[in-house]
Amino acid sequence: MPPMNNMDRYMQELDKLVYDSIPENKISLNITSPGFGASSVNSGRIRMTLVDPGERKKSQDDIAKELTKWTKQYDAVRVNVSQTPTISMNRRGGLPVQYIIQAQNFEKLQEKIPEFMNEVNSDPAFSTTDINLKFNKPELHVEIDRLKALSLGVSVLDVSQSLQLLLSGQRFAYFMRDGKQYQVIGQVENDRRATPTDLASIYVRNNIGQLIQLDNVVSVREESSPPQLYHNNRYMSATVSAGLAPGMSMSDGIAAMDRIKEKVLDQSFTTDLSGESRDFVESSSNTLFAFGLALLLIYLILAAQFESFLDPFIIILTVPMAVAGALISLWLFDQTWNIFSQIGTIMLIGLVTKNGILIVEFANQMREEGMEKFEAIMHSAESRLRPILMTSLAIALGALPIAMSLGAASTSRIGMGVVIVGGTIFSLILTLFIIPAIYYMWSRQKKHRPEFDNIKSYE
Repeated sequence: MPPMNNMDRYMQELDKLVYDSIPENKISLNITSPGFGASSVNSGRIRMTLVDPGERKKSQDDIAKELTKWTKQYDAVRVNVSQTPTISMNRRGGLPVQYIIQAQNFEKLQEKIPEFMNEVNSDPAFSTTDINLKFNKPELHVEIDRLKALSLGVSVLDVSQSLQLLLSGQRFAYFMRDGKQYQVIGQVENDRRATPTDLASIYVRNNIGQLIQLDNVVSVREESSPPQLYHNNRYMSATVSAGLAPGMSMSDGIAAMDRIKEKVLDQSFTTDLSGESRDFVESSSNTLFAFGLALLLIYLILAAQFESFLDPFIIILTVPMAVAGALISLWLFDQTWNIFSQIGTIMLIGLVTKNGILIVEFANQMREEGMEKFEAIMHSAESRLRPILMTSLAIALGALPIAMSLGAASTSRIGMGVVIVGGTIFSLILTLFIIPAIYYMWSRQKKHRPEFDNIKSYE
């Protein structure tokens, strides 16, 4: 927002808009003080708490979209509407995609940021954009004409002291009155220092005692600069924040930023992530490690149980089927790959491998009794159909309330439920056909154990 506008008036208008237009609003906190949510004197933040989901008809996402639409009527301000993530190490909140541009010096950032922001604003992956390095702080650069000042007998020290005395608001002393302490501040009145032309009313004495009008020896240049400079990893930095367009995931937003980086920035720039974006990338890498570790652990346990390295591999083939079903389910129900869907995918490893265990273990027992491999696996799939159906349907129905978003604050966990239900059902259907076929092709010949014949004769 332009700093010369009435900040309080705009914040009051926005607060009134939130109060009048959002009946689901429970608490709204209006903050304009820097350091308490606002980054500078011409920025502010409104935090809103909604009533419980059971007491409102609109979802949190619907309310955020409505606010984004309504706040576009303000031309003099830039309004960003963001939702606090359910799980995040970034306590300050903000827009989900936070992309940090780093450079060796401030001039390179100042040169490339406008072009970078033009590309971000035109990218369909983003609904709203912002940047923390804004050049919206007005400054007056006063340059002294030293030759002219010398000819008029005015020293540079006299000019600087006069400006400091009249404009800086310096505290000179204290005095006591009626038991209270007051400050003595030297400064001209506000209406006499509001515009650059007010410098014409300031006079400086020269070396012979004459009053010289200040604008005779100085020139004033209006410029704008950032309210503050930012650093990241000891580099000068600027953080580009963006909200995701409908249907876009966090990975889509980060990939779009990377494409713009390759197009606009040269090799002297480096980039980093912050906030929810960093949390997403770190959790994704950790999830991949946990997924691989879980597969390895299950394989080793099954290898010890079956005394074979091939049978556990056949059993673990149920995992790719479940993962494929989970990803297809996320796509069908318009869900994103987030921390909850990642947790659900790891859970699938243990939930679906039991299907393969039931089939392979029973087939091995039949072959040890002397049954042929084809007959053993067909009999195993037929006899184990009921327990596989019972356990798989129990898992899917147990996760169905999560997928249907039943209960308070359950919207964020829909991805987990969709992954579990879709992966379990998909794996259930394919396991009954693919595992027997793979077992028939790859399983080794089992040695016949005659002790089973004795057991059968005894029976």
